[in-house]
Amino acid sequence: MRATATTSTCHGGAFGPHRLPPPSLCLPPPQDFRQPHGRKHNWKPIRTRIEVAKICKLSVRANAKATSKWNAEPYGASQSGGKYYLDEQDVVTFLDPPKELIPLDPSSYNPASYLWKKIEDIPEERRHRLLSVLNPRLISRAWEIAGRRYDDPKLAKKSASSLLSGGDRAGSLELWRCRTSGAPLPIAWINTSEKVIFRCTDGKAYGRLIGGYPLLGVIKSFSPLYFSVSEVHEVMSTEQPCDLAYEFGDGLLNLPEYPQEFPKPAKHPWPFNDQVVIYIRHMGPGVLVGQAWQEGRELQQVPKKLCSEILMVKDYFASNKKN
Repeated sequence: MRATATTSTCHGGAFGPHRLPPPSLCLPPPQDFRQPHGRKHNWKPIRTRIEVAKICKLSVRANAKATSKWNAEPYGASQSGGKYYLDEQDVVTFLDPPKELIPLDPSSYNPASYLWKKIEDIPEERRHRLLSVLNPRLISRAWEIAGRRYDDPKLAKKSASSLLSGGDRAGSLELWRCRTSGAPLPIAWINTSEKVIFRCTDGKAYGRLIGGYPLLGVIKSFSPLYFSVSEVHEVMSTEQPCDLAYEFGDGLLNLPEYPQEFPKPAKHPWPFNDQVVIYIRHMGPGVLVGQAWQEGRELQQVPKKLCSEILMVKDYFASNKKN
């Protein structure tokens, strides 16, 4: 019975693209050998059963190892020879679906919930790849879909960051990488930039916008671009829903403390001194999308968008290292 059961395991243990040829691994069932005088030979097939068990066990082990390796590398190969991760590609496809994948009744599901789940499926240390695979048009689309979160009260309570939701202690710090487009030439550096969010002993969260160009080192020391984080439920200019607002003000924030090696708060240069506010929507775990508005200090001034929608992804490695 053992040899038979092990032989069955050998056939059933191979699956998927790693199927092994069973004839070379499993021995045929033992035959009834008889001596010339009709007496049945007293065979002791102990060694045979051990060999069958050993071979089939090795086969199952090889298949399990191959399957584990496949699961650990969820990517496909492109025609150009490169590779792309399937989880990130799912987000791209959802934001820009082929016509045959668009549901006949969009009201039958909440796209923001689906987008949140797809981002959640991406390992947090790999979510930064969204910055390179989502173009400006898809980032704008993500802002629209993230606005559907508010249709679901349960989903609306979810947060992309424990620090931004008030759950982290004073001294906590997060680094986020940002991407946008269409910024005016004097501040074109914000197209690829970073932001740091930190919580102070007064219980409030603050942040700092950091340019991505090496030549901005001197400018950053004189204009550190600090902002305060506040809970806001509506974009002032459009009355669209949102979760948070980064308010730059004039830059002279009365911070109780700030991260080591950060410069003191200073007056913002133009246009950040002209009542700039970045409105934030939670898009998924570790991912935000925002709109930057130059609302103006003058009452008659018409608010205008500072740039296209901004994609923000938490830097998992840097945030963990600093905390």
